[in-house]
Amino acid sequence: MENVGGEEQGRTASIRQVAAASLLGTTIEWYDFFIYVTAASFVFNQLFFPSYAPLVGTLLALSTNAVGFVARPIGGAVFGHFGDKIGRKSMLIATLLLMGLATFAIGLLPTENQIGIAAPILLVALRFLQGLGLGGEWGGAVLMAVEHAPEGRRGFYGSFPQMGIPAGVILSSIVFLFVTSLPEEQFLAWGWRVPFLLSILLVAVGLFIRLRILESPAFQRLREAGGAVAVPIVEVFRNNLKQLFVVAGAYLAQNVTFYILISFTLTYGEETLKLPRNLMISIIIISSIASFLMMPLFAALSDRVGRKLMLLTGAAGMGTLCFVMFPLLDTKNYALMLGGHLLLTVFQSMNLGPIAAFFVEQFDTRVRYTGATMGYQLGTVAAGGLAPIIATAILQQTGSSIFIALYMAVVALISFIAISAGRETYQRDLDADSSSESAPAPG
Repeated sequence: MENVGGEEQGRTASIRQVAAASLLGTTIEWYDFFIYVTAASFVFNQLFFPSYAPLVGTLLALSTNAVGFVARPIGGAVFGHFGDKIGRKSMLIATLLLMGLATFAIGLLPTENQIGIAAPILLVALRFLQGLGLGGEWGGAVLMAVEHAPEGRRGFYGSFPQMGIPAGVILSSIVFLFVTSLPEEQFLAWGWRVPFLLSILLVAVGLFIRLRILESPAFQRLREAGGAVAVPIVEVFRNNLKQLFVVAGAYLAQNVTFYILISFTLTYGEETLKLPRNLMISIIIISSIASFLMMPLFAALSDRVGRKLMLLTGAAGMGTLCFVMFPLLDTKNYALMLGGHLLLTVFQSMNLGPIAAFFVEQFDTRVRYTGATMGYQLGTVAAGGLAPIIATAILQQTGSSIFIALYMAVVALISFIAISAGRETYQRDLDADSSSESAPAPG
């Protein structure tokens, strides 16, 4: 009995270590990714596209941001393949290095006034490398957390890498809040580079922690049994096509809503409402703190009532409250603006917290990294990268935010249908082969 208790204690310590490592690692990755989003909204139009009108320059800057989303499915396929073949841990280290070095290099990049057309070309190339890194990062971090988790707690522990998303937003926003307080001339000359250059320190910390965690037990059992698939992506498209589309479709609403909340509202507040940029940044920081705190609660609840109930409620809320947020933003009253932003954030977090476990549980261990990552990244390229561009174009053409809300509602409906088509998975045995399961888990 003593040995069992000791084993359980060691296992708990390992789970906590993995959860902490997943949270810190994804925070660093998302910090790197989001400082680009913020810079694209505020400064890249002036530094890399200075010869265009402000709105056109903003569209071009946001388009370079979208390159990262195009790269993410490619990164998902490459790192997913090797993650299913040689292990989750090694891919987490590789993706962290790739993302961190590309981010640091952006901070050293000359502007268009210094090297001409080469500047935006290099910017796009580095953003592509960022996308490759993030494309492989998410799946590895989530799989390590979920596959280490005890039965009945996979949703909760799967939310830790998800919490890295708002944590990355908070960290990047605070750093930008500091540098944007500089005089405009200093901010454009060197201040905007500081958040990118600081990332190299975070990468060093993240690398130290990730080198210390153990490989996923589910993958270790697969490797010992010799059950690895030769080409995981072929297996996914051959036998898991429905799950792939369920995952991609389920992620659309959350991703569109998220990038409207953290990217488009910055541009909308500054250029349409003529509000100080720091005001919108402060709203995003507060909403992100709320999201960070809510996600593990919603994820833990999904361990009790099921994933689908939480995801469907979140999608329905996002599709409804987008019509509330924009009128509240238009009041220019800080309390009402914050209230509208927070309302939408609640349902976005309800969806984001449990969704990682839901995605991982759709696939068998031998193709789990590839399947979950590819589905997730296909959803992001179809939604997140394009969302700020589509919203900006809609506003330019119609002059009304109501049509942006309508766009968000249509995407939420698509996600609601996709989630409904997926199977409930919160009671599934992760080691079981889905082809041999006689019936879906209750719920």
